[in-house]
Amino acid sequence: METRDRIETLKDTIQEAIAQGATSVEEIHQHIAKMPLDAVEALGLLGDKPGQVRKLQERSIGAIYDAIRKVNTEVGQLISDQFGNLENIDKVRENIAKRNREALK
Repeated sequence: METRDRIETLKDTIQEAIAQGATSVEEIHQHIAKMPLDAVEALGLLGDKPGQVRKLQERSIGAIYDAIRKVNTEVGQLISDQFGNLENIDKVRENIAKRNREALK
């Protein structure tokens, strides 16, 4: 396996770990955030629409972790694009070297 392939595989592994980590932390965050709502709801302090408060909280927390996953995906794509650029540079160098060899003949 070439060095670039190894680096790309490592990048994919790190990117997947970040995505899974964000999901795990989000689940824990959501669970912990529900605890005070349960207590407040039990006291009847959320009025007649406690579901709306819960949905707003879940969406707010979810948006944060969605942003983390999106940044993770975009950074991964940027790195992959750069690997592609490196491959293109290598091909250009090879073509220039080939043309120089042919010109010297």
